[in-house]
Amino acid sequence: QVQLVESGGGLVQPGGSLRLSCAASGSIFTIYNMGWYRQAPGKQRKLVARILSDGSTIYEDSVKGRFTISGDNAKNTVYLQMNSLKPEDTAVYYCNALISSPRTSPYDYWGQGTSVTVSS
Repeated sequence: QVQLVESGGGLVQPGGSLRLSCAASGSIFTIYNMGWYRQAPGKQRKLVARILSDGSTIYEDSVKGRFTISGDNAKNTVYLQMNSLKPEDTAVYYCNALISSPRTSPYDYWGQGTSVTVSS
């Protein structure tokens, strides 16, 4: 079993910054990729950013140039640095990871979510 534990959400004013962290623990054999999704009230959950095992990254268009995803392989942790935050960034942010355990196929894991509110 694998667990994803997120931290770093909160309330921030427009133009401010936050850094989210997500640490994977448990029976980990291979981490294929890790990423962040967000879900605003009344809307579908959408991909924000993803980092692959080779270090390449993918971003949703609205966050390009403002958000940066990075990973620490030694700590099985992914970060999302969010700068120049806007009210429309307000959402619950979920960590997601494709991970295999020994002798198992890769499985899509989710964190419990961390709330980000951008408001003055």
